[in-house]
Amino acid sequence: MPLNPKITDWRGKTVWLLGASTGIGAALAHALHAAGARVAVSARSADKLQAFVDEHPGSLALPVDVGDPASLRAAARALVARQGGLDFVLFCAGTYSPMRAEAFDLTNATDQLRVNYLGALNLLDAVLPQLLAQCEQGRGGHLSLVSSVAGYRGLPKALAYGPSKAALINLAEVLYLDLQPKGLAVSVVNPGFVATPLTAQNDFTMPALQTPEQAAQAMLDGYAAGDFEIHFPKRFTRLVKALRWMPARAYFALVRKGTGL
Repeated sequence: MPLNPKITDWRGKTVWLLGASTGIGAALAHALHAAGARVAVSARSADKLQAFVDEHPGSLALPVDVGDPASLRAAARALVARQGGLDFVLFCAGTYSPMRAEAFDLTNATDQLRVNYLGALNLLDAVLPQLLAQCEQGRGGHLSLVSSVAGYRGLPKALAYGPSKAALINLAEVLYLDLQPKGLAVSVVNPGFVATPLTAQNDFTMPALQTPEQAAQAMLDGYAAGDFEIHFPKRFTRLVKALRWMPARAYFALVRKGTGL
């Protein structure tokens, strides 16, 4: 049995994608528009959002900073007033800078936490009242958070990024327990390596690297299957998931050997 209602027909659904100016979010916005959804895109880059709207008639640009709760609440109100509700909300906003302990940067670390995790909390503050009200009316909805396989277990150079993504995974699990019985679907997306402006910072070979378009299709497949956790590409993510069961001594030795760090 699927853990969420299967989404196989996006026609007429109101979807709000946060972090949709580049990368996975932009690719998914394009795919959902092509599938007939009423797409609203948000990010800080107003010019990139407007370029998307110009290329995708009927879509809506809502520039926001996920670190600003007031701007998120205002955008949510504007979208609901225009479309009458929210069928699907995706948190795909994120930032990443490689970091190791010997070069710890408090400002950088807290910025990654502010965007990657606290941004999701700010979004919940903006949309949960509407989504819960829809559940009481029998309409429901779907809330999806994009995390990362970096949240499965500690990895080198992910001193700030990894913990923020681990928090998102835990958050999604708690939200599912609380909200699924009320009729609200919750999912978490854990991609492997995807070619985006953020991963372009990496100075190492990224195994099983995918394009944003491949990532978007994997997400659509996961929503169509009713999955709670959507992870891809499976040939890579299944291996990383298995590492969570290794004893600490063996895990640390394997990671050091595999990365040379």
